[in-house]
Amino acid sequence: MIDVVVLDYGSGNLRSAQRALARVGASVEISSDPVRTQACDALVVPGVGALAACMDGIRRVGADQVIEHRRAQGLPILGICVGMQVMFERGDEHGVQTDCLRQWPGAIERLEAPVLPHMGWDTVQVGADSTLFAGLEDAYFTFVHSYAARRWTRVDDYALPVTVTTCEFGGGFLAAVEDGPLCATQFHPEKSGDAGLALLENWVHAIRDR
Repeated sequence: MIDVVVLDYGSGNLRSAQRALARVGASVEISSDPVRTQACDALVVPGVGALAACMDGIRRVGADQVIEHRRAQGLPILGICVGMQVMFERGDEHGVQTDCLRQWPGAIERLEAPVLPHMGWDTVQVGADSTLFAGLEDAYFTFVHSYAARRWTRVDDYALPVTVTTCEFGGGFLAAVEDGPLCATQFHPEKSGDAGLALLENWVHAIRDR
């Protein structure tokens, strides 16, 4: 059984994520302790609300350094919703410019849609060779957001293979990114019924079997 910590920095559906991960066979604890968040088999970074507030919370508990260290050591991380957004370079939300964790190139921007937020069930276009979405190519997932990474920004010095899954709503955006040990979803798998549980199970099994 893998040891998963759900990061507690004052934001996110902590208990929902904990329960969902426990249902797919993980041992799950909620913690902000940097020793625990660094030492666990896998770290989940949730997030709801404003990007700037989430970044403030992450920095307040020192999780920015934990995420940096885990990434450098190749240790698994899963970001959820705003927990995905913080992995990019920066965000522009309600006119507020936020410096993020810079694990991935690109920016968080407002979706182009007559009605926001993007709320409820939607399908995704699964990227080639996806591990997270194995067996889930036609599944629906639960979204609640008005901002997202609109595209994957390719840079010459970014050599790792990356699997990008997209959603067509609002002019298109990144619904998930799989980048070695660092993965993230813009939707909430813990609130996406059987499909969300299957995705989390795929993630847990990939970590257990690596």
